[in-house]
Amino acid sequence: MAKEKSPATATTTAMEAEELPKTIVRRVVKEKLSKISGDGGDVTLHKEALLAFSESARIFIHYLSATAHDVCNDSNRQIINADDVLTALEEIEFAEFVEPLRGSLEEFRKKAAGKRAGSAKAKEANKKRKADEETAKGNDKDEDKVDNEVNEGEDKVDDEVDEDEDKVDNEVDEDEDKVDNEANEDEDEDEDEDEDEDEDEEQASEGKDDSHDS
Repeated sequence: MAKEKSPATATTTAMEAEELPKTIVRRVVKEKLSKISGDGGDVTLHKEALLAFSESARIFIHYLSATAHDVCNDSNRQIINADDVLTALEEIEFAEFVEPLRGSLEEFRKKAAGKRAGSAKAKEANKKRKADEETAKGNDKDEDKVDNEVNEGEDKVDDEVDEDEDKVDNEVDEDEDKVDNEANEDEDEDEDEDEDEDEDEEQASEGKDDSHDS
């Protein structure tokens, strides 16, 4: 069974969790003390003094937060805004902080607006760059498509030319074969006629010999 923490230990743990960053508190305090110091020398903070500053700031923030929350509730709202904090400062009798804080808020808002404008410009530039890249890719695809169509057309023309040439060659070969065959047939007919004439001459010669013998 886990050991339960004592109330004192739990309170200490909660306070430690709420502690302000000591580095930031030290820097803020030393910057202010350096400004109001006559000789402008470096100011050293005791550890307990730093703790006292940190705890005082924490308690002040709690008090200011509770008052700003009441101001917000009185306005029937659920979100505390900067004006609520300024009003709370006046209610807890720190009105002298209102104008310096208002100036700091205005400067912060200007910087935030500048960052938003810069971010918007960067997004717009990035969007335009992507659009240009997509357009370039589309143009490249169109050019590739045209090149492919041209190449296919050239290949088709070449194939048709080759087919026509083959067809012409085949027709020429067929004509030559036909001529050769006709020439051979004529030669065969001439040879047959010569043979017939030779046979007729032989028969005539034989007829003469028979008549002479008689």
